[in-house]
Order: sequence, then C-alpha cells, then structure tokens
Amino acid sequence: MSGAALGLEIVFVFFLALFLLHRYGDFKKQHRLVIIATLLAWYLCFLIVFILPLDVSTTIYNRCKLAVNSSPAESNGSYVTIAPSKQKCFKPWSYIPNGIMPIFWRVVYWTSQFLTWILLPFMQSYARSGGFSITGKIKTALIENAIYYGTYLLIFGAFLIYVAVNPNFNLQWNQLQTIGIAAANTWGLFLLVLLLGYGLVEIPRSHWNGAKRGYLLMKTYFKAAKLMTEKADAEENLEDIMEEVRKVSESIKYNHPLRKCVDTILKKCPTEYQERMGRNMDDYEDFDERQNSYPSEKSLVKLHKQVIYSVQRHRRTQVQWQILLEQAFYLEDVAKNETSATRQFVHTFHSQEPENKIIQYFYTPTVEWYWECLLRPWFYRVLAVVLATFSVIVVWSECTFFSTKPVLSLFAVFIQLAEKTYNYIYIEMACFLTIFFLSICVYSTVFRIRVFNYYYLASHHQTDAYSLLFSGMLFCRLTPPLCLNFLGLTHMDATISHRHTQPTAYTSIMGSMRVLSFIADGFYIYYPMLVVILCIATYFSLGTRCLNLLGFQQFMGDSEMTSDLIDEGKELIRREKRKRQRQEEGENRRREWKERYGNRDDSTRNRVVHTDQKESSFSETNTNRPLSKYTRSNGRTERDRIELLQDAEPLDFNADSINDDPLESDSGRYQPGGRYLSMSRSKIFDDV
Repeated sequence: MSGAALGLEIVFVFFLALFLLHRYGDFKKQHRLVIIATLLAWYLCFLIVFILPLDVSTTIYNRCKLAVNSSPAESNGSYVTIAPSKQKCFKPWSYIPNGIMPIFWRVVYWTSQFLTWILLPFMQSYARSGGFSITGKIKTALIENAIYYGTYLLIFGAFLIYVAVNPNFNLQWNQLQTIGIAAANTWGLFLLVLLLGYGLVEIPRSHWNGAKRGYLLMKTYFKAAKLMTEKADAEENLEDIMEEVRKVSESIKYNHPLRKCVDTILKKCPTEYQERMGRNMDDYEDFDERQNSYPSEKSLVKLHKQVIYSVQRHRRTQVQWQILLEQAFYLEDVAKNETSATRQFVHTFHSQEPENKIIQYFYTPTVEWYWECLLRPWFYRVLAVVLATFSVIVVWSECTFFSTKPVLSLFAVFIQLAEKTYNYIYIEMACFLTIFFLSICVYSTVFRIRVFNYYYLASHHQTDAYSLLFSGMLFCRLTPPLCLNFLGLTHMDATISHRHTQPTAYTSIMGSMRVLSFIADGFYIYYPMLVVILCIATYFSLGTRCLNLLGFQQFMGDSEMTSDLIDEGKELIRREKRKRQRQEEGENRRREWKERYGNRDDSTRNRVVHTDQKESSFSETNTNRPLSKYTRSNGRTERDRIELLQDAEPLDFNADSINDDPLESDSGRYQPGGRYLSMSRSKIFDDV
C-alpha cells in the first residue's frame, strides 16, 4: 500500500482536471496545444493539493523514527520500536518511501514554473495573434513578450551585479535558486491573500443566498438584463466586423497575392455571412494595383484577430442566453410549485435534452418537489453555516499562526493532537479538508472573476484559448504559496514553528527562506493578516459598491439601477417565455392534427392512387373516349387538395404579435396588413 495511494491520487486528479477542462474548454474547436498546456497546468496544481497531505503524514512518521535516542530504531513489522520510551511508530497506510517525494515535488514544481513564466505567456500571445502562418504568429508572440521577459531579466541582472560588487554577499547557486523561488512565492502570496479574502466570505454567503428563492430569481432577472445588453453589443460588433470583411473581400479579387489571407478570414466567419459574401462576389474581375488601393497584410492580420474575437464573443453570448433562460424558467417553476397541494413538481416546458432513464426512474416528480421545495433550502443553509465556521477558523489561524508558545492556530492544534497518537487517517483527513477549503476559496474566485472581455471563464465549452491559458498561469503561480501558507498554518514549516525537526519534502525543495530574512520574518508572517480587512470589505460589499459608482452595474438590493435592471430582465424573460409557449402550442397542434387525420389521409391517398390506377388502365384500353383525361385530372386535383389540407395549420389569434412567432416568420403564410411574412422587412433586405 506504500505507492498505491500515490498512484490512485495521480489518476484521480488527472480525470478531475480533464473533466473541468472539458466543461470550460472546447476540445473540438480549440487547438490541441492549448488544451494540452492548460490541462497540464491544471493537473499539476490540483496534484500538489491532493498529494501534500500524504507528504505531511510521511514526514510525521519520519520524525518519529528520528526520535530514537542513541541506537537506530529496529524495524518490527509495520512499526518501528524506540528503545528508551518503548514507543511504537506505526507506519501510515499511505507511507511513501524516502527519496520519492523530493524528486516528485522537484519535477512538479519546476514544470509548473516553466509553464507559468515562459510557455503559457508565449502561447497566450500566439493564440491571440491574427497571423496567417506559424512563423508570423511566433514573431508576433516574441515581440509582445519581449517587454514582459525583458523586465524580469533586467531586475534579475541588476540583482546579480549588486551581489557580485558587494563583498558582504557570498551567494552560491542554491541560495540564488532560493531567492528566485522566494520572489515567485512573494508575488503569488500577494495575489493569494486578495483572492482568499474574497472567497472566505463570498462562498458561504452565496450558499446562504442560494436558499432564498426570491433572491436567486431577482438575481437571474438582473443577469438577463445585463446579458441582453452584452448580447446586443456582441451582435452589433459582429455586424461591423463582417461589413469590413465584406469590403475587403470585394476589393481583393481571386488573383491578388493576399487573397489567401482573405479566404482564411472568411473561414472564421459564421456560415450565414460566408454564404452572403460568396453570393455577392465576382471572382472573374482582375485587380489593378494602379487604380485601387488595397489593404496591407498588417491590416489583414488585425482584421483576422478582430474576427476571431468577435465570433467567439457572439457565440458565447448566444449560448449563455439560452442557459440563463432555462435557469430563469426553472426558478419560476420552483416558485409556482412551492404552493402545490399535490406535491408533484410540474415543469412549464419539457427538457430539450433527453433525460437519463435511471435518473428519471429515481428522481420522480414527487422526489423533485420534496428536494427543490423543502430539503434543498435547508441543505444550503446548513452547508453555509459549516463553510462560515471554516472561514472563521481560517481567519483566526491566519492572524495567529506565527505564535508557537502558546499555539493559537487551530489547524496546528488539531495536527499536533493527532501527531501524539499517530492517528494518520485523522492527520490526512484534517490536512486534506484544510487545504481543500483554502483551494476552493482561491480557485473559485479565479473562476468567478472577469476582467472585462479579456479574461472570462465561461462554462459549457465557451471559454476562449486566451482565458484558458491565463487561468493556467494563475493556478501555477497561486498553488506554491498556497501550500506554503497551509504548512505555516499547521506549523509543519520549520521557518514558522522554529523547531529543528525534519521538514516536509515540499519545503525542502523550496530551500531556507532565511537567506532573505525580511521576507521570511516579515512579509510571510504579517502580510496574511491583511485577510481580515479584505473579509470585512467583502462582507460589506465595498468592492461592489465602488464598481457600481464607476458605472459597472452590480447586483445591489438597495440600488435604483438594480431595480430597473430587474424589471427589464423580468420583461425579457416573460417575452421569451411567451415565444416558447407559442412554439410548443404550434408543435402540439401539428402533432394532434397528424394523430387525428393522419390515418384518414393515408387511406384517402391509397384510395385515390387505386382509383388512378383503374382509370389509367381503363384509359389505355379506351383511348378514344375523352373521359379518361378528366378522370386523371380529377384524381390529381384530389391529391393536391389532400396534401394542402395536411400541410395546413390553424392560425393563433390569441398571440399578441404575429411577428414574434419564429415559426410563423419562416413560413410564407399571409399576415394581416396585406403582405406575406416571407416578404417582411427582416427577410427582403437580408442580401442588401
């Protein structure tokens, strides 16, 4: 069992990272290198979080062995006997042999640092580049990262010159390596405390508000109003970009040297725009450089970049709008079913996706009603209380973990009590829950934050390559300081506990931070206390209020702008609900019509065909009689009449506006006002 736990966690974490990446990324459309790099970054960061508790239990066991006074401990089965105290050091079930963990941590750490500081920034610029060749994209990426890399090299070079000139410093390679690690961890810790302070308050509060049906519904209406604005902006931006593409496509003809670049841009456009542009092209006209002014390759590269961004944004807003509609409809159904006397959950609309038969068998309407209307609110309240308790413990421990006599950090107290009895299962569970909660607070904030339209992790495969790579960079920079902070909270770091004991394998590769005493004794200890101020600011929504004052609409219950957006979103949801209801009513009418008259039409059609055959044979034998052609025409007229009745659909006179019905807008039926829907303004000017 020594390596089984490590192997199982390695496999489990890989599938966990693959599942999350599949939820946010698109394996079919995005480049394979982007998927592989992001998967590797997420996988290494999650792996550190899951493997670190095993390192802690192994270190405690090794400390027990080193507690032997004079003679080495004698192994006896699964434990080591210590002669003077007659104490038994039981080997943990997840014990990892010596020499494996240092190599493992070294490979994982330096790989993640290579990804976050070198490879992923380069791939970000490569993914956003509008170049038409691999060489052009690499050139653009190198130019964009020259300032980024040059700044770090300049700082590091100045530091090396200072050390070489100053005779008081005699630094070796290991110390320079430790300084580099300390600098990276300092940058990560600075960002870690900011994200942690937000997550410690927002995660319990979001679960507590999740038990409030009215709150969730009002917030969904608010999101609908904002998303509709963003959706309209994305559509307008796409139209403007497509107009530029059309002008470029018409100016650069088939035999122009830059025509291949234009064709590459056209392939990135939506299908309807490609058909519209191809319909208006005249590829038989030659170009003349003396008469016309053509765009340069640099302008085409810029246009290509804009097309990729606008198409991705337009597709994302369309998918998010449909998801938000389903969420709003479901919350409205929950509000209606709360007062149901039958205790059967009734949906307004049927699910568009096929349901799993196993889930449908167990998750009956009665079970769904009890869960959604009774159990789920209480479950969210209990979970919010548990998470709030964890948050209070974390805040207290962050402010007191530097105190060793007495030990005030609650996590350190729990670990030291379990260490006395060598209860490794309890140690690993306590360590895992602690670091898992810290990771959830930090990583969930990374998934929630949005930097305008440059960084945004959208679920349902709608995240672009730039945001995926940026998230991998953040994870690789946040995870090492997060683990060091966890080891400090549990006093497993010798720098914090001031005990001359064997360090964990993870802290051994970090080196001794005593090389930079002002960081080890100052910044690492006192900066995490800032989390108290950040938690207070998050609790009173100071950041939300500041963004609201700056013009970025945020959901605030006491704001007039929020009330207006809620009313607007409610009207949008009501309008979309009417459209969906008319669609389903039309489908139900057509289904009922086919079920009621389908068999009769088939029998009538068969009877007409049989009559035609008889009349045809009769006309062949009696070619001199003029009655045969009338019989044939009567049969054809009967068939046309039956098919016309079969395709007919009764009109809906209860609808507010015939133009709102997407089913009727596609057909060519006559509408009030003396014109056909196929000749409406939205159709007749599509190609203009």
